[in-house]
Amino acid sequence: MKNRVTRVLAGCVGAMALLVVSGAQAGSDEARMAEIKEKGGCPRCDLGLAELRGLVLENGDFGGANLREVDLKEAVLPNANFKNSDFRRTEAERANFAGSDFSGSNMRSVDLEKANLNKTNFQDADLRDGDLNTVEANEAIFDGADMRNVLFTRSMANKASFKGAKMDDANLERVDLNGANFQNTRMRQAKLDRVKAHNADFSGADFTGVRLVSSDLTGANLTGVDFDGALLRRTRLAGADLSGAYNLDPKRILGACGDENTKLPRGIELVPCAW
Repeated sequence: MKNRVTRVLAGCVGAMALLVVSGAQAGSDEARMAEIKEKGGCPRCDLGLAELRGLVLENGDFGGANLREVDLKEAVLPNANFKNSDFRRTEAERANFAGSDFSGSNMRSVDLEKANLNKTNFQDADLRDGDLNTVEANEAIFDGADMRNVLFTRSMANKASFKGAKMDDANLERVDLNGANFQNTRMRQAKLDRVKAHNADFSGADFTGVRLVSSDLTGANLTGVDFDGALLRRTRLAGADLSGAYNLDPKRILGACGDENTKLPRGIELVPCAW
């Protein structure tokens, strides 16, 4: 009986110790968030693996910080400085980074699903394999970014800039890209099905193997685009300029349409747009 009581007491003490440790760990992240708010950020800090879910701070400074694999879900961090930060595998679904600066950051495999990225700067950032599905990225800057294998479906990126970005195998299905700039962007094997890209600028882009199915490129600038192996099926090109575009294969233009204002390379014909 005595041994049994001893074992029970030992178990209770162990459970209490575990609760104390767990509480300390949880409290440490709350204390860390309070300190970040008090200091207005944490530049060059090591915050790897931190639990910062729901952190609220405007104009915060996290330049050069290690935020690798941090939980920033539903954080509200508009107009923040994240220049040259480590954001690899960070979880930031539904976060608000509007107006923030991630230029030069390593963000490979980041999860930004449903985040607010309006007017956010990702110039020269590494976003390979990132999840940017259903984000709002209107007027965002992705110039020179590495966006290979990025998921960007059902997002809003009107007037965003992707100049010189690498977007091989990116999935942009059903994205709104009206007025967006893709000058000299490499988009090999990218999916652009059902995009709306009115008056977008794709001049000089590499469309090798691109899929354009039921896409709307009304008024788009497609001058000098390489269409080698691209598929244009039911693509709307009313008013689009394809002057100097090359490697267009008539056999891979299936039901694409244009109008009297569409400019085409010699030997390429489109049916009139009826929709």
